[in-house]
Amino acid sequence: MKLKALLLLALMSVAAAGQAQDKKEGEKKEAVHIYNPNANAQADLNAAISKAKKEKKNVLVQVGGNWCIWCIRFHELVDKTPELKKLIGDNFEWVLVNWSPENKNTAVLSKLGNPGRFGFPVFVVLDGEGKVLHIQDSGYLERDTEESKAEGKGHSIKKVQGFLNNWTYKALHAPTI
Repeated sequence: MKLKALLLLALMSVAAAGQAQDKKEGEKKEAVHIYNPNANAQADLNAAISKAKKEKKNVLVQVGGNWCIWCIRFHELVDKTPELKKLIGDNFEWVLVNWSPENKNTAVLSKLGNPGRFGFPVFVVLDGEGKVLHIQDSGYLERDTEESKAEGKGHSIKKVQGFLNNWTYKALHAPTI
C-alpha cells in the first residue's frame, strides 16, 4: 500500500511540475506583433506598388495575423535566413496585410482575389501596376516528411526560394531564348 501511495505521489509531482513548466513557458512568451491590425492595408499596398514600379521589382504580399503560428514561423524563417532576407529585399517590396477578427481587410483582400481561401499565411505577388500575378498557398512551401523529421515542422528554405525566384521581376521579364 505504501508503495502505491509513493508511486501515486511521484506521478502527481511530475504532472504538477510539467504544468508549472508550461505556465512558466507561457508567461515568458511575449505576444507577437508582426501584423498591424490598425494599418491602412490599401495605403501600404499603394506605396509598395509605386516603389516596386520605380525599382523594377514585384510586390510580395503576406496575408496573415499575429494569431497564426505558421505566419510567425514564416516570418522567423526569413529573419534567421540571410539568403531569404536578401532574396526578398533585392526583388520585392514586402507588405504584411493583417487578417484577424479585429480587421479582416475585406475590401483589400477582395481586390487581391480573396487569397484567404487558401489559409494563412498566404502570399500574393503583384506587379508594379498592382495586378495580381500569383497567389501562393503556403502549405506547398512546407517541409516534406523527411525534412520535417530532421528539422521539425516549418517552411522549406528551398521551396520558399524556388517560389520567390519564379516570381521576381527579372524572372518574369527575362529575354526569351
